Amino acid sequence: MEECQSKITLKRAEPLTESDARISLLTMRMKALTVDFSQWQIRSPELISTNPEVLLTLGKEELWKVKEDLEKLLLTVQLRNKKSKEDFHREEQWYDEQEKILKALKESEKKMEEDIKSHRQRRTFYKLKDEFFKVRAYKEELSTALGAFLEEHFPLPEKDGTAKKNKMKNSEEPATQLIALHDILENLMNTFFATPHEPYVTVDDSLWPPYVELLLRCGVALRHPEDPNRIRLEAFHQ
Repeated sequence: MEECQSKITLKRAEPLTESDARISLLTMRMKALTVDFSQWQIRSPELISTNPEVLLTLGKEELWKVKEDLEKLLLTVQLRNKKSKEDFHREEQWYDEQEKILKALKESEKKMEEDIKSHRQRRTFYKLKDEFFKVRAYKEELSTALGAFLEEHFPLPEKDGTAKKNKMKNSEEPATQLIALHDILENLMNTFFATPHEPYVTVDDSLWPPYVELLLRCGVALRHPEDPNRIRLEAFHQ
């Protein structure tokens, strides 16, 4: 040992590289282990006692120690199992709560989508309704303006065969009550939209012939291709 100590002292005096230092340290550890191994090989075990009762007592004490250690270990494992069960129960409750929250969110999302859809439908309905009333008001305004214009410029003929303002001549006194040009146009429009498959109106004595000819010449009305006594409104919207 003194020889090894002196060698180590000499080695410490010399600067070593990192790899040499590691090799030297491992070599020293190997030598120390080798010496310990040799000593344990030549050493014989010492008997505590040869008395069976003493050995039995010592064996019981060791068994009791092992038993106590195992009981402590069992208690520790049981506590860990209990804690694991509690953790699992908490995680299970949390999972159930998350499932309920997710279900509630889906129902809320579905209801929100339905509300948005219903709101859009109501908004579209009210928008169309507003546009409808605007169009109807505009139609009534145009109808009133057209009626006033036709009443002023195309009045009904008087019994003497002349109109009130435009002095249109008529050789015969009307036999039936004549209708105004505005009523003729309204009748043609109503028939056209009410029965588009049969939009023709029969030309009878209530229609003053000059007004019928005026509508035909201006392209507002058309005759039936097979019956000249029937006319219809021109389809301006097509």
